[in-house]
Amino acid sequence: MRGSVTDPTSAPGHRRARRAAGALAAAALMLPLLGAAPSDAQSSADGLQGAFASASAKYHVPQSVLLGVSYLQSRWDTHKGAPSVSGGYGPMHLTDARTALATASHHSEGREDARGDSARAALHPETRVPENSELPARLRTLPKAAGLTGLSAGRLRTDPAANVAGGAALLAAAQKDLGEPLSADPADWYGAVARFSGADDTATAAAYANDVYDVIRTGEERTTDSGQQVALAARPNLAPDTAQIGRTGLRTVSDEGTECPRSVSCEWIPAPYEEFGDNDYGNHDLGDRPASQSIRYIVIHDTEGSWDGVLKLVQDPTYVSWNYTLRSTDGFIAQHVKTKDVAWHAGNWYINAKSIGLEHEGFLAAPDAWYTEAMYRSSARLVRYLAAKYRIPLDRQHILGHENVPGPTTSTIPGMHTDPGPYWDWRHYFALLGRPFERTAGKAGGLVTILPGYSANQPVYTGCVTKDQPCAAHGSSEVRLYSDHDENSALIKDVGLHGNAASTIDVNDVGSRVSTGQQYAVAGHYRDWTAIWYLGQKAWFRNTRKNPAAVNASGFVVTPKPGLGSVPVYGRAYPEASAYPAGVPAQAVSPLSYSLPAGQRYVVGDRVPGEYYYAVTFATDSHRVVVGKDLYYEIQFGHRVAFVRAADVAVAPSRP
Repeated sequence: MRGSVTDPTSAPGHRRARRAAGALAAAALMLPLLGAAPSDAQSSADGLQGAFASASAKYHVPQSVLLGVSYLQSRWDTHKGAPSVSGGYGPMHLTDARTALATASHHSEGREDARGDSARAALHPETRVPENSELPARLRTLPKAAGLTGLSAGRLRTDPAANVAGGAALLAAAQKDLGEPLSADPADWYGAVARFSGADDTATAAAYANDVYDVIRTGEERTTDSGQQVALAARPNLAPDTAQIGRTGLRTVSDEGTECPRSVSCEWIPAPYEEFGDNDYGNHDLGDRPASQSIRYIVIHDTEGSWDGVLKLVQDPTYVSWNYTLRSTDGFIAQHVKTKDVAWHAGNWYINAKSIGLEHEGFLAAPDAWYTEAMYRSSARLVRYLAAKYRIPLDRQHILGHENVPGPTTSTIPGMHTDPGPYWDWRHYFALLGRPFERTAGKAGGLVTILPGYSANQPVYTGCVTKDQPCAAHGSSEVRLYSDHDENSALIKDVGLHGNAASTIDVNDVGSRVSTGQQYAVAGHYRDWTAIWYLGQKAWFRNTRKNPAAVNASGFVVTPKPGLGSVPVYGRAYPEASAYPAGVPAQAVSPLSYSLPAGQRYVVGDRVPGEYYYAVTFATDSHRVVVGKDLYYEIQFGHRVAFVRAADVAVAPSRP
């Protein structure tokens, strides 16, 4: 489980903590993944490419269709038989969610304050997890494939060749159900591909099918996680029969009220803004963004639970909220809070007031609980749309993981969340965003962009299943930091997170690691090691020519102004006390337990005025956006971003 935000101290006259009345059946269908090791069963002797050819011939499905569908499901990876976040197995992502056990979502841990503002106390709803729930058809495709092929469910889960055959059988069955011939022309399979998505509405199914045919038109080639080379030849002139979508029998879902690009499927499932109890209300605040204040961040979360239960939680007026949820199986998007309004999701009120939160169906501490390509692509399209609409830069100081959001005060740092965690593929995600990370300078650039090869980069983590026990080996976006150029040296300390205690390699411990796309000032080199400035310390990571963990970059950095030994670091950019009008209590400008020492340099992001959104009542007439004269710089300080006062620092081009 990841960390959760600590309970801030409530102020007199401010909102009381409230427990949701009754147990929430809302946590239904919280499906974590089996901790048991997968079978070592292997694919056929011909390899995975041969498995696609064999299944194509046996079930009369065009090989390009099989390859295109599989790429969108898994990018042809097998994950050694481990299930995805929605209980999907193998390269065809055949779902068997009943193999998972019920648990609670992180949203119902009862410890977090996702709003992140001590002006109002946290809500701690009581929850329970039902012992059993009926699963939708999209989570039961593997048993159906077993019936069609005569292969056992166990073999379909663990043998990639059998899994491909099961996917082919499902596609052929869908084609027959539509009354279409088992044609050799991939253009004739649009309806079957749409059905294969598992979506129950035409918009989602069509968006999925369009993605599959985009893959077929452009072609793909890659080495899979099992070391096999798989290729799909491009068919640039392929034009599928999209009219088949009207014969699928799927329901029509209105996208009215949503703020989504046309290239995704989106439905309005609102988080309620309701008043209840003794002056309590939830689960977000009304606003007027971007007219009242700018939107500068998009925060990437994972749900720690499955689709159905998480949707019920966000519709609970006594709880918290986020703007969008994305479904793993097909990339479907539900919008819950308008982008003009402020959702309670990040644990830092300043970030909440300036951000949009996206929850992705997934589990941080399950390294093989893989995210589907369909969800990655849908998320990237949504982020591109939002970034363009609100002029949000596509970089890692504005597209944040929840784990990159700073604690607003020192006391909240240990409880801040750590999702989506080390297994979210930031490199692939930013390539889908159209902003791939790459070298932008020579050795004299003075900065590095963290950029390990995802699959080959497999640092050891613990605590995924059992405390202190190693997690399964898996590709990672993150790189570990040491106090010296030696892997036997101590890890970098995080005084805010651990005090004087050492950092650990626990999967939720972000105290001594950096993430793909983040940028840091270079502090030194020693053979195959690179040093950076991190949390006020010189931190080392291995960076070999054969397996580089970073590339050179350049930009601007901040350092303390001459004469200052160090400067304070803040978790939020709040105005000075004199900026607050009558009736709006001044918020403390309290530094964190870190400092930025003289001689050290940190990559600078936005230059912003201090800003605070006062919203503690249901009626909006008292809401105010307070903007100060003091300016701040956002910096990449550690694993999380932070802020320094512009008056304390000098800005200069990076240098070695």
